[in-house]
Amino acid sequence: MKQLLQNMRDGKTQVVEVPVPQARRGTALVQVAASLVSAGTERMLVEFAGKSLVGKAQSRPDLVRQMLDKARREGLLTTIESAFNRLDQPMVLGYSSAGTVVSVGEGMPGIQVGDRVACAGGGYAVHAEYNIVPRNLLTPLPDSVDFESAAFTTLGAIALQGFRLAQPQLGDQIAVIGLGLLGLLTVGIAKAAGCRVYGVDIDPARVQLALQMGADAATVRADAEETGRSFSSGRGFDAVLICADSQSNDPIELAGALARDRGQVVAVGAVGLEIPRKLYYEKELHLQISRSYGPGRYDSAYEEQGRDYPYGYVRWTEGRNLAAFVELLASGRLDVRPLITHRFDIAQAPEAYELITGKQKQPFLGVLLTYPQAQVLPASRVQVAQPAAAAPLKGDPGLGILGAGNYATAVFLPNIQKVGGVQKVAIASASGVSARHAAQRYGFRSASSSEDELLEDPNIQILALLTRHQHHARQVLAALAHGKHVFCEKPLAITPTELDEIEAVLTSLDEKSPLVMVGFNRRFAPYSRELKRFLHNRSEPLAAHYRVNAGFLPPSHWLHDPAQGGGRIIGEGCHFIDYLTWLVGQPPISVQAAGLPDAGRYHEDNVQLTFGFPDGSLGTLTYLANGDKAFPKERVEVFCGGRVAVLDDFRSLELIHNGKRTRMVSRMTQDKGHRAAWEAFLTAVRASRPAPIPYSELVAVTRASFAAVEALRSGSAQSIPDVSRKD
Repeated sequence: MKQLLQNMRDGKTQVVEVPVPQARRGTALVQVAASLVSAGTERMLVEFAGKSLVGKAQSRPDLVRQMLDKARREGLLTTIESAFNRLDQPMVLGYSSAGTVVSVGEGMPGIQVGDRVACAGGGYAVHAEYNIVPRNLLTPLPDSVDFESAAFTTLGAIALQGFRLAQPQLGDQIAVIGLGLLGLLTVGIAKAAGCRVYGVDIDPARVQLALQMGADAATVRADAEETGRSFSSGRGFDAVLICADSQSNDPIELAGALARDRGQVVAVGAVGLEIPRKLYYEKELHLQISRSYGPGRYDSAYEEQGRDYPYGYVRWTEGRNLAAFVELLASGRLDVRPLITHRFDIAQAPEAYELITGKQKQPFLGVLLTYPQAQVLPASRVQVAQPAAAAPLKGDPGLGILGAGNYATAVFLPNIQKVGGVQKVAIASASGVSARHAAQRYGFRSASSSEDELLEDPNIQILALLTRHQHHARQVLAALAHGKHVFCEKPLAITPTELDEIEAVLTSLDEKSPLVMVGFNRRFAPYSRELKRFLHNRSEPLAAHYRVNAGFLPPSHWLHDPAQGGGRIIGEGCHFIDYLTWLVGQPPISVQAAGLPDAGRYHEDNVQLTFGFPDGSLGTLTYLANGDKAFPKERVEVFCGGRVAVLDDFRSLELIHNGKRTRMVSRMTQDKGHRAAWEAFLTAVRASRPAPIPYSELVAVTRASFAAVEALRSGSAQSIPDVSRKD
């Protein structure tokens, strides 16, 4: 299918062929008929992408500071690679569309194939022939509402939410500052609600259009205060809605001048917010910033998981605002068709962005993209043209990858490129967009949105699982059932039941079976190997302390969700439990835990775990979310038999024995062993050797993470079963 993408590095806006996404639980696949181009949000993205590197840095000094901190922690070369990888990722554009449902996942009550719907949401209602949209971001369309009008629904809901925040009543006098698309929709909504409406803009043409949309009066900015006093009989306006898009502080000053005593000012557009205190104080004005479409926006539980808010407590949610706007269209009380100035076929979509960024130097307002209505659903897998140099080497195993997120593109795929030795067959991701980009960038033959296609592809012998944690166990089992070697980015599983199923399969494997490896890369890092050699032939137990400055994650982050990420101890802490296991040479048999109070801010991610090992060794993991990310992330200290080793963030290693200090430092890069881990796995596959990490350790480490969570919650030490399995 065709989709519009923005390249953040070179600023190019282009239409590309990507796989059609697959409807999953809680979503519907919508064949798009029309989508609306935002002259505000999307224009800013396109203009930012078009800046030089220096221009990008000047406009986002906050990101520059983050890069400098990262360079100090991880090295200059590592930081440069990370920054360019981020810039290379395609940016999807669009957030307001309409079309027909062609496929429905589970958990979609009230939505059926064939339904006409309006769609909302960045990353969902994008400029593409097909969209995957969650339930709460869909609203059905009556037959009386055409697709082009329905494409305005998201922007209409934004205008409607701003209007609701003003708490208007029948007969109120409403002033609207800024008569662009958002302001004109606000004019229409206020008029439909029975208010007297006054519009202000710097463009006389927009002023005339506001009158056509039902405004009782409208004027240019120069005359706004005088005519406003006359319109409101000298009392001022009950509410002033600022819908302008400007860095200037003039709209907020004008709003204060127009508002009545104790009136409402609602900032819907992005404007300067330096409040003139004297004016706002004397009138005791109420200023509020409107947050997009309404309650539910930016709440992943509402938008992604479909958890609606109780009707009696939250009358107007994001989804209900969408439906209310559609009802306005259906009733005829609001007509958006006069706002449409341009239409572009999706194939000519870049021309629309030349228009809204001013390159075509012509006036515009409502800019629509239209789409062909194919009768047959396009393929979920597309071929990616590659240069001759990307041809695979004969006899190498075929590689397929599930997941194309940041870890895949920033870490895993660059290492695959450097190591070689595989045939790059296919990459699949849920949306298909990231898969297509990664496939093209790293020389894979095809991109897909279908997991099953890769499982069933006979050309794929190795399957790398780089998906979210809740998919790992299921995908490991499915890959083994299809006879494929498995490289699974941690964790192996997030529930004991999942782990039991995997353990049962692992115990049945023999030397001819496919291999399984989890991406516990830190044990393969060069400095880790030096540390292990330093402790070689130790004759007594060791004490190791692994400190992790993990950093704060907001409550809405998927890693905190037990059903998606498993929580931070299971989802990430397993890395460090594995490292302690590898240092000792045996899995832990017990764990004690203590943690700081979460206090409504944290999520069991300020903890200290102490693991006991069969030989008497102790391993302490201090995992913290309450630190500063400018400080190095990881530090390991080991004491044993008159020896001390200190590994600092995988950039320096200090070894002390008999009064002698040996120090190794990597100033430009940080090597956590990602490449070496993949090389070890690939070598084992090609040479039919055992898996680089014994299966007993994979299972034991995962069980230890479960036991750690239980120890933290129960306040008592937990024993960890001694896993003795055939590797």
